[in-house]
Amino acid sequence: MQLSTIRASGAETTAVVVDPAYGMIDVSSLLGEVHSDAGSVIRAGVSGSRLAEALSSVSPRRFRDPGEAVFVAPVQEPGMIWGIGLNYREHAADLSERAPQEAPASFIKGSHTLIGPGDPIPIPWQSERTTAEAELGLVFGRRARNLSNDEAMSAIWGVVPILDQTAEDLLQRNPRYLTLSKNFPGFLSCGPGIVPLCELDNRAGDIDDVVVQTVINGVLHRENRVSNMTFRPRDLIAFHTQLFEFKPGDIISTGTPGAVEIKPADTVECRIVGVGSLQNPVTSGPPIPP
Repeated sequence: MQLSTIRASGAETTAVVVDPAYGMIDVSSLLGEVHSDAGSVIRAGVSGSRLAEALSSVSPRRFRDPGEAVFVAPVQEPGMIWGIGLNYREHAADLSERAPQEAPASFIKGSHTLIGPGDPIPIPWQSERTTAEAELGLVFGRRARNLSNDEAMSAIWGVVPILDQTAEDLLQRNPRYLTLSKNFPGFLSCGPGIVPLCELDNRAGDIDDVVVQTVINGVLHRENRVSNMTFRPRDLIAFHTQLFEFKPGDIISTGTPGAVEIKPADTVECRIVGVGSLQNPVTSGPPIPP
């Protein structure tokens, strides 16, 4: 089961996809509540277990084919999107960098960077080397402040595939350009749906057992297991909630097993075993202004 936002007749609405082979159903039909996106469902306090309970009494005839839907980013306007850099030791070695040991290396991304499945990733004219990074995203389900490691995962509604892009050549010029290099339009893809944490346990076991894969043009580029992160999801949540408060629908993107350079006409993909697959084509961005 995943909670998705779909576009129909020019407007966004929410749907629960049980399984691509089984079907999907609009949340408004399922719960009798209208929600414009998955973030609205989460902010309303609807849990994954409540969705599962409602689904258990639905006739199969009420489900639609997910192939008929256009999926967009599940949370349309998250209040905060935090990314984590160099969180897998092997990826740090790729960049000849030392993985942070004392605290996670984090950065913020604006919601203007957000795109959904199938949307083009435009290469900005300012960059000659842009990379894409497959990552596991954590979506908050409640307000979270000053959490311990033991409390951390209780704040998470679910997980989602993410592609995080970087103008890597700009970053290499100066490490202070991290925010700039991460915040071009289309530099964060998210979707196609958020898998509730309770569902993830059934599909893949503990979150630390999840495998994240960066794929380019159908070929596996790099993969790693969440357990090999320097700072695992509970560590990231506890650390950041001790700095500020997260709200429902906010996202932490937990870092990549490996970045891959992308060029126009490529297709880049995030595959997460037990969670789903996110694909985006790569295009040329707007030309250099006159």
